[in-house]
Amino acid sequence: MNDILVEGDVAAAQGHLVLLRHGETAWSLSGQHTGRTDIPLTETGRMQAAQAGERLRLMFPEGFERVWTSPLLRARQTASLAGYGGGSPLAEIAEWDYGRAEGRTRNQISEAFGRSWNLWRDGTQDLPGFLEGEREERLPEGGVVHVRNGRGESLQDVADRADDVVERLRPAILEGDNVLLVAHAHILRILTARWIGVDPGFARLLRLDTAHYSILGIYKGDQVIDKWNL
Repeated sequence: MNDILVEGDVAAAQGHLVLLRHGETAWSLSGQHTGRTDIPLTETGRMQAAQAGERLRLMFPEGFERVWTSPLLRARQTASLAGYGGGSPLAEIAEWDYGRAEGRTRNQISEAFGRSWNLWRDGTQDLPGFLEGEREERLPEGGVVHVRNGRGESLQDVADRADDVVERLRPAILEGDNVLLVAHAHILRILTARWIGVDPGFARLLRLDTAHYSILGIYKGDQVIDKWNL
């Protein structure tokens, strides 16, 4: 799978950065914004995770030199069920902290906001203060999750975390390592935007479905998207 990067008389194997989104959760089905709430996979999500592992092994039969996961449960479960449970947690790839939007649908937030609300345009930090607080919410498959609605993060806050990850992992990719990140839709899309050097808002145009993966690489010196939403 490794490409060959040639600079002068020196040829080196080039690796890839692979991004795997976690499988389905109850809130990915309901459309509730799921940032830092530690919600588990549904039964469908667990099956999706196992199937994603099968697809990844076909694409990368040699495996990955490094595996990093978000510290959140749904990402850790996905990594384990996909066959990559030995990875290390990486706090920087936790999902966007949605603050006052956490656990709420776009329609619910728009009603509280007083007009049509869009995450990418409006962010979360200007949402009404009465949306703050903590509560327990019961899931359809059973179990209860704790929801915290605080101030949250701006898009730039998330982009700064993504920049740190790109800076940290780029040398490994240049050295020929294949690196797997198992995390969440928004952080992985924003990380991709920063990988290719564009405004983090570009991430809104990158669809990444549950338990699907994408491949980033380096082509002729440029950081590129090799494959998307597989």
